Amino acid sequence: MREQKNRKKTVSVRRQKVRENHVREKLIFFAILALILLIVAAFARKLCPYDPDIQDLLQAQKPPSAEHILGTDRYGRDMFSRVLVGSTISIYATILLVAIVTVVGTVIGIICGWCGGTADTILMRISDLFLAFPSLVFALAVAGVLGGGIQNAVIALAVIGWPKFARLARGLTLAQKDSPYLMAVRLSGSSTIKIMFKHILPNIAGPILVTAVLDIGTMMMELAGLSFLGLGVKPPMAEWGSMINDGRSMLQISPWMALAPGLAIFVTVMIFNLLGDTLRDFMDPKERAKN
Repeated sequence: MREQKNRKKTVSVRRQKVRENHVREKLIFFAILALILLIVAAFARKLCPYDPDIQDLLQAQKPPSAEHILGTDRYGRDMFSRVLVGSTISIYATILLVAIVTVVGTVIGIICGWCGGTADTILMRISDLFLAFPSLVFALAVAGVLGGGIQNAVIALAVIGWPKFARLARGLTLAQKDSPYLMAVRLSGSSTIKIMFKHILPNIAGPILVTAVLDIGTMMMELAGLSFLGLGVKPPMAEWGSMINDGRSMLQISPWMALAPGLAIFVTVMIFNLLGDTLRDFMDPKERAKN
């Protein structure tokens, strides 16, 4: 009996190691893909086979070919070059946006969870107000008031994006608040700022990081949605959402004009979503055990 138990335990340990190695390999793979996207977006101008801004009406609406692998738009501009250049704004503006809402929301959530009182009540009621409206509808209203432009689009989405992280950070802080190690830290005479950002933040950073990575895809689509509706990037600047809007009227005649940037959004969102899911599995042993 004891040998059977030991054998089962050994098999279970081996399976667990296999799962861990599988999750680690997936994490490395998707992290490399995400890094490739970031590098391509950073050096997009140098990677373009054609100037993305030069118009050539003689080449207008050419279908995909060996010369133009994604075709050309209504002004004869190479679609592949414009998709590459559009990745710079679409990806890095999204990452900046996610960084802003993550930092602001996390700081507010930690303060509310640790300090409580009137500040907690007021800030959480404000977050409830933002969460009561559909995010994109509220962002449209804010962007409409501020006017067009990528900066105003980022501000509009940041205004409605922070409550999610504030709620998450507050809940995690409350779960940590009465733990023995924090009681010991209090008794040692540490300041409130030191407790919040040296002791609490590192212990809640994992779930917040996973949420931030998973939120990249959502924010990218919302940013593209604002540009599609004319409240984000303005033509002739290349951005995936505005490019889809530019090509939607030609969908039956020249479908590649809308499909090329749409495919770029799809691939990018999928990579970051899969990276976030794998990162969650890697950081959470319970999720890893299910897979």
